Amino acid sequence: MKPFLALAALVLIAVVPARAAQKPNILLLLSDDHSYPFLSCYGDPNVKTPNLDRLAAEGMKFHRFFTASPQCVPSRAALMTGRSPVAARITRFSSPLAKDEITLPELLREKAGYFTGVCGRHFHLDGAAPKGDGTMTELLRKHGMKTFAARVDYLDSSRGEGVERKMEEFFAQRPAEKPFFLWVNFNNPHHPWNEMTARPDPATLKLPPHWPDLPGVREQFADYCGEVNRVDLQVQACLDVLAKRGFADNTIVVFCGDNGAALPHGKGSLYDPGSNVPFLVRWPGVVKPGGESRTLLSGEDLAPTLLAAAGVEAVAKMSGVSFLPLLRGEAHTPRQHVFIERGPHGSAPVTANMTSSGYDLGRAVRSDRYKLIYNCTPWIPYSPVDSAGGAAWTQMKEAQAAGKLGSELSATYFATARPVYELYDLEADPSELKNLSGKPEVADVERTLRVALAEKMILDFDYLPLPALATGAAPRAGKRRQP
Repeated sequence: MKPFLALAALVLIAVVPARAAQKPNILLLLSDDHSYPFLSCYGDPNVKTPNLDRLAAEGMKFHRFFTASPQCVPSRAALMTGRSPVAARITRFSSPLAKDEITLPELLREKAGYFTGVCGRHFHLDGAAPKGDGTMTELLRKHGMKTFAARVDYLDSSRGEGVERKMEEFFAQRPAEKPFFLWVNFNNPHHPWNEMTARPDPATLKLPPHWPDLPGVREQFADYCGEVNRVDLQVQACLDVLAKRGFADNTIVVFCGDNGAALPHGKGSLYDPGSNVPFLVRWPGVVKPGGESRTLLSGEDLAPTLLAAAGVEAVAKMSGVSFLPLLRGEAHTPRQHVFIERGPHGSAPVTANMTSSGYDLGRAVRSDRYKLIYNCTPWIPYSPVDSAGGAAWTQMKEAQAAGKLGSELSATYFATARPVYELYDLEADPSELKNLSGKPEVADVERTLRVALAEKMILDFDYLPLPALATGAAPRAGKRRQP
């Protein structure tokens, strides 16, 4: 018996490390301000992204992944916590993630022995202060609110260029026996846009219906597309490091945008281009190459999914739902709704004449076909985040003043008071230009969405007033404002 027991012990010792080695490594690549469908693998003709197209072909691409917010900080909070930004108490853009919110890398490290890290463009979850204001930064330090250095094993907050070098630094510190989680952040295609070598000819671009065909719009869209094309090269540099290190075959690679493009109807807005982002997953031997899905997914779902892939149970307070079965080609119960929140942006102080780019409060709920937007500060006039001083918005204001913008675009961008409720049939009106709220023929749809949104707000202890559940005639929009 003793020789048998000794042999059994040796077998057990050999099997345990083998099983540990089977835990997948995880590489999360996050582009900044990247709207769907701006990858050529989605059929968009305006960008050229051969490396990301290849990543999609080697794995699975998703058409309906929605970040939990159209803003960098709250969307990243949801990705890391598996909770809505409201529930995680990080709707104020400059807020740090609270100490008692547990994150994806912490759980991977504590429950599965992962070596964890963050590198590239600032990850945005340790709080922010206005440029040149040391007081706010000192207050955060005074109260111990900068927590990410303790949440991960490796932390880099560089500008985001040359992230492949930071990856090499991370791998040099990683213990050989540990699987890894690395979150890589890119600068692009965040504004300002200065990529000229990969910039397409503005005259060749195909514009979506929610933008007027103006020279300034074409110029800035071309600038943006050039930045997307540059991200494609940066992603490949990271994948080359992964392959050189011999990790390509046992690594889940996720590519995702953090929120939408900083152009009208995008970043900062509750329309689809604000939060619908590219989402690709490659996992050799598990995810079938060439797959694609139109299942509704939320930014809240990423953390539970990656935890499940690593064999770690999600914490009870996570509201996200794992879509690991979908990746494995197994039966999966899809979401009925995704939820998006909008709060203050950046460190802009309140002023009497401020626009929505710096401050706006709203919520949205989206089903496969319909979207309900609930504007809680409808009196604040709209302007795009980051690009309000650019040629696109300048020329749109000029066209509005000259009465040349067109009724739908004028109502969308320049009403003196935006409607409190907006309802869109996304099959008939994918650009969300025809507000159906209050129309009798969609009353049941609208009530269903209002109830779903109210339930989410209650469960998340949302601080905003709940939407009215009665769906009578929509309040008349205000007069068109002149820029």
